[in-house]
Amino acid sequence: MTTTATRPPLGVNDGSGQPWAATGPLLRFALRLDRVRIAVWALAVGLLTAATIVSLETTYDSPDALAARGQLMSNPATIMMTGPPFAVDDYTFGAMVANELSLWLFLATAIMSILLTVRHTRTEEESGRLEVLRALPVGRFAPAGAAALTVTAANLVVAAAAGAALITGGMAAPDSAAFAAGCALTGLVFAAVAAVTAQLTEHARGATGLAMAVLAVAFLVRGIGDVIDHQGSWVSWLSPFAWAQQTRPYVDLRWWPLAVALVAAVALFAAAVLLARHRDLGAGVRPARPGPAAASAGLLSPAGLAWRLLRGAFAAWSVGAFFFAVAFGALANSLEDAFADVPELGEWIAIDLADITTGFAAAIVSFLVVAPLVFTVTGVLRLRAEEESGRTEALLATGSTRPGLLGGWVAVVAAQVAVMTAVIGAGAGLGVWTGTGEARWVSDLTAAALVYLPAVALVGSVALALYGVAPRVAGLVWLLVVGVVLALFLGEMLALPAWVMDLSPLTHTPRLPGGELDAWPLAVMGAGALALTAVGVAGFRRRDVVPG
Repeated sequence: MTTTATRPPLGVNDGSGQPWAATGPLLRFALRLDRVRIAVWALAVGLLTAATIVSLETTYDSPDALAARGQLMSNPATIMMTGPPFAVDDYTFGAMVANELSLWLFLATAIMSILLTVRHTRTEEESGRLEVLRALPVGRFAPAGAAALTVTAANLVVAAAAGAALITGGMAAPDSAAFAAGCALTGLVFAAVAAVTAQLTEHARGATGLAMAVLAVAFLVRGIGDVIDHQGSWVSWLSPFAWAQQTRPYVDLRWWPLAVALVAAVALFAAAVLLARHRDLGAGVRPARPGPAAASAGLLSPAGLAWRLLRGAFAAWSVGAFFFAVAFGALANSLEDAFADVPELGEWIAIDLADITTGFAAAIVSFLVVAPLVFTVTGVLRLRAEEESGRTEALLATGSTRPGLLGGWVAVVAAQVAVMTAVIGAGAGLGVWTGTGEARWVSDLTAAALVYLPAVALVGSVALALYGVAPRVAGLVWLLVVGVVLALFLGEMLALPAWVMDLSPLTHTPRLPGGELDAWPLAVMGAGALALTAVGVAGFRRRDVVPG
């Protein structure tokens, strides 16, 4: 009898030398899964860029207005929040766009890249799907390679949307191309950072948290470096954000700083590959610390579990929002000259020019309350992730009731949001205090921020109602959040109709200090939040809990 040797399938990790086999099919599959996400990110970045150009053109339509804006850019708090102020002595429209828009677009692409990278690497591994996939003729590095190519494609699409918006807005094409390339390469650097953190820890939340921590440090280092030297010090160059900003589009275009970002991205991706070769599937390079033999008493209740799962995000959001609040609050006392030179600014952010400090402080609080608003929605929608993973079903099997589960979770989210809102108000008050020397601003702006809680609760209750009644479409609440943010930031500038503005609960919230405290709209929004919460609880009690 004659035996015939069969060749093992390509990609099986058997020493056949095909570690990248099946990368192409996995790439196509990942792009299909993320086509909507990538399109949403590209659309959001493109619209933000286009709307910013239109709003800036409308507000700063004269050389005097641009000069006044350039003077404001030398403020250390402004530099921390935007970047190095290039060409402020001869402030052009292009310089204003590059100085004030670039950092936020780079930040958006960085966050997108981190989320997508972890989603396609550590999340797949933690869920067990990667182990099943590796049982097929798939190479050891093919899933990671497909993930890297997917994130690269996402960054190229988003960067193209930003570049197209810049060019159609009348900006110079070569500089716009450099701007877009900076977006893409900054995103790739942080995608590579996330690829490394995905090797270090066993859990997706840990990998995301570590990568976001690197992003926060990079943001802070860049800010400190730019404050030291307004054109960018050596400290600035330690941050990936500086590499893209130092291309200086529309001012003094130079391409070579982008090479630093490219080299860093390649080196970090190579480091991720090397780390992947020295760990087992499902494990991390850094061993997980074993927990205690017995759970604490707090974890035995739904509220305790919710606190344990949400505390990391709560701390990160609160700290970040506090520092933003302090920085923006510090601007309040330095705007009188700018508003005197450009009265149209009062129409843009709707403040009373008779008392600029009070009006600007109140406006800043209304802008910063977006942070607890977004955190509320993410905290409520985390219930859907717990249900999909099967943990909700297991929790209910231990004797917890459905109303008790939702009640405990919502109570924790509500308490965290209240604390975060107070922290934002106190931070803004602290910033204004540093500029005016009046300590009363801390208590005044803390109270002003807390007035927004009914509006925030109303939006969160919409998310809860959707989750309870129709969890598969609960994500539609983000359309409401986007509408609220657009009305808040661009409603006055775009002259949106009154009925559109009235759809946002923030429109009906008294703007303090400086305004009158009308309790009626707050009571109506609070009652609406309670009613929608009851709808969510009733829907959750009646429907099935289905994992996946």
